[in-house]
Amino acid sequence: MRKTMESKDPDIIGSLPALRRAAQAARRLAKRTGTPLYVLQGGKIVNINPVRRKRANGSNHGKSG
Repeated sequence: MRKTMESKDPDIIGSLPALRRAAQAARRLAKRTGTPLYVLQGGKIVNINPVRRKRANGSNHGKSG
């Protein structure tokens, strides 16, 4: 990503830091909840949070079988 901004519009200038904050928040949330986090790396969509949370009680969401 380029470091310099060509626009004079304050909304455009402020959008890059906002996107970075949102990405960081998404990474923290995915790590905390054990959910996938998909990003584009090298032209491919990859999950950068492969850790899955284990169910504490081993239940199957109330389904009986």
